[in-house]
Amino acid sequence: MKIAIISPNPNHLQDMRKVLEARSHTVSLFEGGKSRMQWAVEKASPDLVLVDGMCCDLQELAVIEKLTLRHPAIAVVLLCAMQTPEFLIHAMRAGVREVLPSPADTTALEAAVERIALKMAGAQARAPGQVVAFMPCKGGSGSTFLATNIAYQLSRERSVLLIDLNLQFGDALSYVSDLRPSSTMADVARDIGRLDASLLAASVVAVSPGFSILPAPEDLSRAMDVKAEHIDAILQVALGVYDFVIFDLGPRIDTLSIRVLDRADRIFPVLQPSLPHIRNVTRLMQVFKSLGYPPAKVELLVNRSAGGGEIGLSDMRRSLVGASLTIVPDGGKDVDASINRGVPLAEMSRGSALAKKLADIAHSLSPRQEAAPGFIGRLFRRA
Repeated sequence: MKIAIISPNPNHLQDMRKVLEARSHTVSLFEGGKSRMQWAVEKASPDLVLVDGMCCDLQELAVIEKLTLRHPAIAVVLLCAMQTPEFLIHAMRAGVREVLPSPADTTALEAAVERIALKMAGAQARAPGQVVAFMPCKGGSGSTFLATNIAYQLSRERSVLLIDLNLQFGDALSYVSDLRPSSTMADVARDIGRLDASLLAASVVAVSPGFSILPAPEDLSRAMDVKAEHIDAILQVALGVYDFVIFDLGPRIDTLSIRVLDRADRIFPVLQPSLPHIRNVTRLMQVFKSLGYPPAKVELLVNRSAGGGEIGLSDMRRSLVGASLTIVPDGGKDVDASINRGVPLAEMSRGSALAKKLADIAHSLSPRQEAAPGFIGRLFRRA
């Protein structure tokens, strides 16, 4: 990896060069302060810039932000003698990958550079993630419960980001966690020009090791901050990091939802076995047809189907000719308890018919591959 090191301290420059060249990195040294960053980038064309001697002055980060916006493929690591939580947060928002102590500890420096090198290699080698959209055909259909719990099931095998795009009344996070968000979709939209993997990671709520949620804004007025063009920018970053990006949409067709639906690999409209839901999904399917979506892209989830109702599966098939239907059984009190406690259903009632069905749907999105023996098997096994 090509690394440019900037520091006002000649001894620091030489010490870091010895460490990194011993790891076979190509190192260029630039004595001076942060003002030499652009010159160093133009001169060395580095993959990584190490900037030593930063202090906790937030205004200094403006120079860093200009560089990361102009050169988003270049990783920036700061080395600071003093660090505060506020400085670390703003550094991430400015596009900084990591902040290390100064002078650099050999072990910490080697580990940070190795992490960045692995991320760069992984971003180039890994297959892009898939986009899945859940959309209610009518309010109260249970779309958010299905989206969050299927996402949780997926996260046992894959890395998953769920984005709550029900911007005015979204509460997806509360379905699976009692954590409070530090950032929301509106905050990411505000900082969209500096969005990278580090900022995205700092903005989401980690529900479990493989499952993160980007919540809807808590202030209803902030919903207007999110624009359709932000979807593409977020997906460009998220699909390089996560195996699945799942959108929990609201019950309306607008420029935002259409942008998501256009990008989605799979769309799951959620309805219940009732006439109002059938009417709405019929209209929705007509919209999908006019937008040119192939039938294989759309699968209807018939939620809370207990059987024995006035409208049965055969009635629905007659009303929705040609549509792909998946029946999701009624979870009864287990669903109420899961939602009220903010705990995924799989953690409360793993053996229930509903939990098994959600696991089946997750499996259909990402089938487990049988382990193959030997090197060839490992080579073709998808990460």
